[in-house]
Amino acid sequence: MPLHVDRQGRVAVLTLDDPDRRNAMTPGLVDEIVAAVDAADDDDDVGAIVVTGAPPAFCSGADVGNLAAVGEQRQSGSGGADLRGVYEGFLRVLRSPLPTVAAVNGPAVGAGFNLALSCDVRIAGRSARFDTRFLRLGIHPGGGHAWLLERAIGPQAASAMVLFGERVDGPRSVEIGLSWRCADDDALLGETVALAARAAEAPRAVASKVKATLRQAPWQPDFDAAVTTELERQVWSFEQGFFSRG
Repeated sequence: MPLHVDRQGRVAVLTLDDPDRRNAMTPGLVDEIVAAVDAADDDDDVGAIVVTGAPPAFCSGADVGNLAAVGEQRQSGSGGADLRGVYEGFLRVLRSPLPTVAAVNGPAVGAGFNLALSCDVRIAGRSARFDTRFLRLGIHPGGGHAWLLERAIGPQAASAMVLFGERVDGPRSVEIGLSWRCADDDALLGETVALAARAAEAPRAVASKVKATLRQAPWQPDFDAAVTTELERQVWSFEQGFFSRG
């Protein structure tokens, strides 16, 4: 099985485990990621998700054979495979209402980089390497890569990585805001699970609502609209009976 799912308290840990392919996004792995996130979202005992990879990589991107087949079919005019099938592995993580954290333990390349970007927070190991690589392969970025990356690190840093091929290691990723912090490789997963557990301890419905508010904040028309949205959701949270003076 190219994906292992473990529970650590209220945290579901999804580990991509196909080291021979450096955890590349094959159709089988994509299906397993989708199923695992579906299961976590449906399980009231899960409060957060951690995504990581088995050494030596976090995720090396879309499977090269699948990408080649897409390119050949497009060139021949036969319609080609649906690229969204490649995207779905990380887009399903992006759509999860649960708090998500990526423990980036090695190279995160192309679609694998997108998988890390799809999480709410990234913790980088010292061996992490973020590499867009699309342009070097002669293809345009896909799956919302430019949008997610520009939102995370700003236009200049995104251009340096996507257009100019700059690769970013774990410590540097913290400096540019791509990761929240950098951890020693042997402590990475433990630190990431501990961070995720803080969100998982909160009432699940409230944490999901807060995540939605954070995602929507940049698209509020003005500050008054943001205040109104938060007022409505704060009142809702009081009505749930979770409020504690502690």
